Amino acid sequence: MTVMETTPAPTQAGVDACRAAPDAHPRPNGQDRYTISEVSAITGLTAHTLRWYERIGLMPDVDRSHTGQRRYSNRDLDWLAFVNKLRLTGMPVADMVRYAELVRLGDHTFDERRELLESTRRDVLHRMAELQDTLAVLDHKITFYAGGGSA
Repeated sequence: MTVMETTPAPTQAGVDACRAAPDAHPRPNGQDRYTISEVSAITGLTAHTLRWYERIGLMPDVDRSHTGQRRYSNRDLDWLAFVNKLRLTGMPVADMVRYAELVRLGDHTFDERRELLESTRRDVLHRMAELQDTLAVLDHKITFYAGGGSA
């Protein structure tokens, strides 16, 4: 059995969430200043996690108001959405931080960034193969039990 043969996750109006354009931001550019609580509500990340991301260098250079309150932009929301995808791949936090550092260093790090993402992709494909094998075992057992448990 392959992943292609499984039932796809439900999507809105048949849109492939992996290939669709990102959701529109709540505020247009130029008016895109969000508090930490707003970003928490939008992303599902806790304020503690957002502060931690900032401390470890995963979310550096967050703008501040004149009173020192964090002000996130739409670009920050895009970055957080990407970081969330990296988390879903199982990429170690240290690698995510390294990737963020490479982005900050500039375009001359494209090759190293690509290598890091390719390595993560290989890991994801390996995990998918393991899950496909596991799914086949589950399907076999389900079929067995649906048949009354007879061999």
